[in-house]
Amino acid sequence: MENYVYFQGKKLRCGYTTGTCATAATKVAILVLLKKIKKDEKFVKLKVPAGETLTIPIEKIEVFKKFSKVTILKDGGDDPDVTDGAEIVSKVSFRNDKKINIFGGIGVGKVTKEGLPVKIGKSAINPTPMKMLKNVAKELLADKIGVDIEISVPKGEELAKKTLNEKLGIIGGISILGTTGIVRPMSEESWKSSLALELKQSLEINDKGKERTAVFIFGNRGKLYLAKNYPKREKQGVVISNFVGYMFDRACEYDVQKVYFVGELGKFVKVAGGIFHTHSRVADARMEILTANALLVGEKVENLKKIMNSNTTEEATKYIEKLEVYDLLAQKAKVKCEEHCRKNGKEIEVETLILSAEKKILGKSEKFFKNF
Repeated sequence: MENYVYFQGKKLRCGYTTGTCATAATKVAILVLLKKIKKDEKFVKLKVPAGETLTIPIEKIEVFKKFSKVTILKDGGDDPDVTDGAEIVSKVSFRNDKKINIFGGIGVGKVTKEGLPVKIGKSAINPTPMKMLKNVAKELLADKIGVDIEISVPKGEELAKKTLNEKLGIIGGISILGTTGIVRPMSEESWKSSLALELKQSLEINDKGKERTAVFIFGNRGKLYLAKNYPKREKQGVVISNFVGYMFDRACEYDVQKVYFVGELGKFVKVAGGIFHTHSRVADARMEILTANALLVGEKVENLKKIMNSNTTEEATKYIEKLEVYDLLAQKAKVKCEEHCRKNGKEIEVETLILSAEKKILGKSEKFFKNF
C-alpha cells in the first residue's frame, strides 16, 4: 500500500491489519457470488476505519457451487509482525433469511478467559473487525439476503505460538485485530520521531500565545472518548502508544507547561507504578500494582486475591468494590509523570483521566477538568 512514515530520510511503508484482510477477502467473496466481479480480479478497494481507502492485492479467488473462498495475504509493511505474509481466508455462502453470521474457522483462536473484548466461547474476532465485516455485508447485500462468513488462517495455530494469545486465554489460533485498519511501521525510533513531530505541530497550531498545553492519549479508546465529548481537545491530542517517558521528555524539550493525559486503566496502572514504557515486553506488573493500591483503599482480602489472579485489568474491575482506587491510581500517575519531568529540570503540571473499556470515566486527578 502507498502509505508511509518518514525517518532520517527513509520511507517506511505501512501495512494493513488482519481485520482489514478479512474484510477485503469477504468483500471480494460476496461480489463474486453476486457475479459483480470476475474470478481473475487482482485488487479490491476497501475503506478502513482510519478514513483511508486502500487498494489491496487479491491472492486467490475460488468459486464453488454453494460458496466462494477468497485469500488475502497479510502485509505488515516495512516492520512486519508474526502474521506478515499469512493467508487470511474468507469463505462466504448465502442464506435464505437475512441473517449475517460471522465466525472463525481454522487458525482463528477461541476466547477462553474473561477480560477480553470478545466473550468467552466466541471466535477471537475483535469488535472493530467484526463491525467492518458486518458493514461490508450489509452494504453489498442491502438487507435482501443473509450470509455466513467464516474467517480462517491456515497457519494461525502455528503463528499463535509466537504471540501472547495462550497467556491471554485465546486458544487454537491468532486474533483478527485492528482498530484503524492500518499497521504503522513498528520501528520504535521512526515511530517515536513521528510522535515528537506531531507533538511539536500540535503545540504550534494550538498554542497561540496561551499556556503551552499538550494532550496525550494512550490509544483509540481515549481518542474516541475525546472525539465524542471534547472534540477540540481530540484534535489537539497526540496518541503516544507505549512511549510515556519519551513523550514527556519531548514535552520538557518543547517547554510544555501542562499535559492532560487520557487513556485506559491497563496502561495507567503501569505509569502509577513508575513504568514509563508500557509495552508488556518491557514491563508488566499491572496486577501487582492494582492489587497493592486496592489494598491501600481497604479492598476486601477475597477481592484482592481475585484482582491479583485476573487475566486483564478489565476483568479485575469486576472485583473492585472500593472505587476510590481509580482516583488514587490517577493521582499517582500524575505525580510520577511530574517527577519524571523534574528530573529533566522542568516543572510540568500533569492531569490524568482513566477510562474503562466502555470509554467511561473510572478515575481522575483532582484538577483534570479545571479549564479542560
